[in-house]
Amino acid sequence: MKNCPTTPVLDFLDQAADLATARAMGRYALLVGLLLIGPARAQDPIETVRAFRIENEARILREFVEFLEIPNVSSDAPNIRRNAEYIRKALGKRGINAELLEIADASPVVFAEIETPGATRTLGIYVHYDGQPVETARWTNSPWKPALYTAAIENGGVRRPMPKPGEPTDPEWRLYARASGDDKAPIIAALTALDALRGADIALTANIKFFFEGEEEIGSPHLAEFLKKYRDRIDVDAWIIMDGPSHQSRRPQLVFGVRGITGFDITVYGATRYLHSGHYGNWAPNPAMMMAQLLASMKNDAGRVLIDGFYETVEPLTPEGKRALASVPKIGEAMRHELGLRETEANSAPYVQRLLLPSLNVRGLVSGTVGETARNVIPNTATASIDIRLVSGNDPDAMLDLVESHIRRQGYKIVREEPDLETRRAYAKIAKVTRHRGYKAARTSMSIPIVKEIVRAASRAAGEPIIQLPTLGGSLPLYLFTDDLQKPTVIAPIANHDNNQHAPDENIRLGNLWYGIDLIAAIFTMPR
Repeated sequence: MKNCPTTPVLDFLDQAADLATARAMGRYALLVGLLLIGPARAQDPIETVRAFRIENEARILREFVEFLEIPNVSSDAPNIRRNAEYIRKALGKRGINAELLEIADASPVVFAEIETPGATRTLGIYVHYDGQPVETARWTNSPWKPALYTAAIENGGVRRPMPKPGEPTDPEWRLYARASGDDKAPIIAALTALDALRGADIALTANIKFFFEGEEEIGSPHLAEFLKKYRDRIDVDAWIIMDGPSHQSRRPQLVFGVRGITGFDITVYGATRYLHSGHYGNWAPNPAMMMAQLLASMKNDAGRVLIDGFYETVEPLTPEGKRALASVPKIGEAMRHELGLRETEANSAPYVQRLLLPSLNVRGLVSGTVGETARNVIPNTATASIDIRLVSGNDPDAMLDLVESHIRRQGYKIVREEPDLETRRAYAKIAKVTRHRGYKAARTSMSIPIVKEIVRAASRAAGEPIIQLPTLGGSLPLYLFTDDLQKPTVIAPIANHDNNQHAPDENIRLGNLWYGIDLIAAIFTMPR
């Protein structure tokens, strides 16, 4: 492999300075030696990688902790660059020449290539290294000081020290830190898989191109420009998108599509100032009530969006997609129990069916104050922030056009800026609508040969037939790969479904991290 040369075992051990003790080194040398002098049969890559991982769990976690300690909020440019440099250097330690691809005003992309002699296919590995903002006060521990627990905190897990070299771990342990589940885990998993394969002198069967992005959590505003500028360098046969959670059944899954996303903020107006609710109640319009009524007009109690045309452009599943959907484990009842819900939308319709429809979600609502700071007033504005998750067939701008038509039918004058006094006096109902940047959904055919090969590899890593889901609930700008680059994408999540993605106390279950290492090894060594 160019840039990732095979290394004799003794040379590899001499270079493994981060294997913390001579005792651990000895066990590892013995293990590799047994693998090399054992029965004359081809080494199973997954078994080999698992053996390496078991011997090196403490070291793997130590490297992961070091990586997680670097803050990675997307808007924090200096620390984002620190993360990129960390990844570049980590790849360099493995003999892989990595570089930072640059575009003005954008976070760098970490790019690296492994060329495999005789390979007939090239796989692209996409991971994002940036993360969501944090509300430190709501975390049990600092989001930038990774903490290991014996189980999920809400299930009674207690904090414990990081394991010592050679000390076994429990797959149910959880490592808590921002980006532990979304999305630094696949990077550590890939580095570990490469260490194990190289140490056992197992060659890869494909060329590999790594593409690590630093702006996914802010909507990937420069991704299209990166892909266009470096198109010749990132030409691959298929993209493996390592993001998102495993299935709620706790079984691994592959996903062949994602929702798109768009959204808007809407503000409605009353008087030009707060009014005393005793003096003006029953007389002055209340924006909080106006907003409640407007939002209620958009969606009924059963969960159906009432905006005209909202579902008309939904693209139906192929027969193959329908067959895959029918085989997905049913998790509705278990998830309602876990989340404390008596019922869910559409008369508790199956979860996977709801993913195939566009959604309208109120993600925030503000008007006046509540609790101890509440006052006897009529607020003068109310604001709601709304996201729309899109499915195949939906156009982001067209969906917002439908929403605005609905708002107008409720009697509102739509404005783009704060209304002046003349506008306030001219219209009884005023709504300022601010559109957000959006992107389309994407879907890859499950019948493409290389996609089927990836499915078989993932099933080997999982030890059972992998769950195949037509669409992921979350959103990624994968249309740039499927539509613009005309390449298939397969989403290969490794994080546990309850990893608190984007929320306080984000975590990764160690068993999921270990599976991620197996998965990457299986994909990197798929039969030629």
